[in-house]
Amino acid sequence: MLRIQARHIQVSTPELANEVMTQWQQGASFDQLAQTYSECPTARQGGSLGEFGPGHMAPELEPVFIEGDIGSVYGPVATAHGYHLVEVTGRKDYP
Repeated sequence: MLRIQARHIQVSTPELANEVMTQWQQGASFDQLAQTYSECPTARQGGSLGEFGPGHMAPELEPVFIEGDIGSVYGPVATAHGYHLVEVTGRKDYP
């Protein structure tokens, strides 16, 4: 059974998502960016989504959760909730 650990930053426009991504690429802390910009309640926890299995998050994010390199930030990914920058922080496959 696959379990995923990830965090995200959710914003309302692609322009803001791109601006936040640029700040991350220039060395800004993902935690701090999430706390400053994310419109999701997870912002208080640095954008942490905790641990979850496939099918528990927006389907547009599934490819990143399942195939994304751990530690890399992907996005912006558009969903019904806004635009997301996503980092997979861990992945475990339990028998």
